[in-house]
Amino acid sequence: MEPLKVVAHLWERIEARDWDGVAALIAEDAVIEWPVSGERIVGRANFVAVLRDEGEDSEDGERTLGAVEVLRILADGDLVVTEVEIPEDHVVYRAVSLWTVRDGEIVGAREYWTSPGQDPAPRWRAVYVEPLVAD
Repeated sequence: MEPLKVVAHLWERIEARDWDGVAALIAEDAVIEWPVSGERIVGRANFVAVLRDEGEDSEDGERTLGAVEVLRILADGDLVVTEVEIPEDHVVYRAVSLWTVRDGEIVGAREYWTSPGQDPAPRWRAVYVEPLVAD
């Protein structure tokens, strides 16, 4: 499967909460880095466990993760870049992810997760910029 399709399928499997389907797309020794939170996830089993267990510590034990909306997906050889938006409870998460795919499996990624407005613009820039309006 070509790299772009592998990553598109990954987001579909994540949205469906199909953890076996996610695992089938990740190399056993994959390394996924989350620089914003300073974490590195090593191995398929750990990556799937992080995704599966997300939200399990809520009061009712229910997942609060909403639908995954892929805003952009671009590929150049083995590198695939995605921008996604995922609502969860009272927050909307956005991620830009740089995926490396080899032989039909994701072998690595670097994902930048944040929430719109989490890093407010400083007032001094107001004379140089205009507000970004959501698409």
